[in-house]
Amino acid sequence: MRPTERPTRRRRVDDPRQIDRLHRTRFDRLVRRAIRQLPPRFAERLENVAIVVADEASPQQRRAAGLEPGADLYGLYEGVPQPHRSAGYGMVLPDKITLFQRTIEADCRSEAEIAYQVRKTLIHELAHHFGIDDARLDELGYE
Repeated sequence: MRPTERPTRRRRVDDPRQIDRLHRTRFDRLVRRAIRQLPPRFAERLENVAIVVADEASPQQRRAAGLEPGADLYGLYEGVPQPHRSAGYGMVLPDKITLFQRTIEADCRSEAEIAYQVRKTLIHELAHHFGIDDARLDELGYE
């Protein structure tokens, strides 16, 4: 389980750069677009993975991710990475990637920024699904 953490800074409620919250339907559309834009070699390997949207991380997700107080998540992968699956792996619930809408929106000033962060977070969490840890993502220049 590897989270995509966001900076711990918070925007002020009266910050004029802050956009209004997107309707969930619009946010979901941005997520679907990010999925469609995945390279085919990755999209083809997305078996038994649910990609969902939640407002923010639950207390259980925050604890499981080992978050410090004041930190939040953009996304979270929960499951067994593909390289760690044994021959007996099967008949299990899908792995889950959750994107946290309010957390992403809190740090974005436009819908274009939200779309960019959704795509970046999705790719980060998919990397964990494919067995790439945060240290390797850093080496690759992808935080």
